[in-house]
Amino acid sequence: MPREAEISLNEREFILQALSEGVRLDGRAFDDFRPLSLAFGQEFGTADVRLGRTRVFVRISCEVTVPFPERKFDGVFNISTELSPMASPAFEAGRPTDAETLLSRLLEKALRRSNALDTESLCIVAGSKCFALRADVHVLDFDGGLVDTCCIALLAALRHYRRPDVSVNGEDVRVWDVREREPVPLSILHHPFCITFSFFGDGEDEVVLVDAALSEEQCRQGEVVMTANKYGELCQIAKHGGVTVDALALLNCARVAAEKVKDLDLFVSEKLDEDAKKRDVGGLMAELRADNER
Repeated sequence: MPREAEISLNEREFILQALSEGVRLDGRAFDDFRPLSLAFGQEFGTADVRLGRTRVFVRISCEVTVPFPERKFDGVFNISTELSPMASPAFEAGRPTDAETLLSRLLEKALRRSNALDTESLCIVAGSKCFALRADVHVLDFDGGLVDTCCIALLAALRHYRRPDVSVNGEDVRVWDVREREPVPLSILHHPFCITFSFFGDGEDEVVLVDAALSEEQCRQGEVVMTANKYGELCQIAKHGGVTVDALALLNCARVAAEKVKDLDLFVSEKLDEDAKKRDVGGLMAELRADNER
């Protein structure tokens, strides 16, 4: 089974010694993110996010289908993750790894189970027709911080996406083409973001990092993933093995996560506004002006 190249003992000791002295290899503070960039594609619902050297591409698509019998008034929302071998030697095409399974579960809890997306708004005719929304998450490059990057890209793509408009006349349902009617944005109730904390050492010597790079992740002794929104609501706390974490440390992590989520939400909102301004040509009258290109 493919494995990520492990760092040497000397590198590990060097990183741990630097952290004990309050220094990170890239010069960041313990609670700082790496440089973050977000770009949207030509079509609605495509987002390309880079966090340091980690890169994730998300595409949203939808189709009309039949809702589940036990949820007649809800649409369908599925998240599909793909960890490409070109992102890391540890990933293998067609064979899900433990990391991919864990990533899928964390994204499901962060966005689906927290009811961030209003699935009732995807219903067209109760028990008969609904929209089935699909999010394809492609990891193109991996250098740590995978959960945080995927969550940012997924939420940004959902906020950017526009579904086709529909009209219902009795039992007849018509899905309008985007050239016939303006597409409709999704109903998103809140914007949860994942923040991953990495723990090193224990007791008084404990060090907690935000957005650990791959080399730091290979040295950490434990991790906690917290999902929160800008209103300070904690949606999820996930800890999978590792050292025990003190309750006061968790409270401090929750406080830091609440501040970081506000910054991320503002960043995504600004990028969405920039994209909307690029797409807005001023309506039909502006398009018909004589000085426009034909």
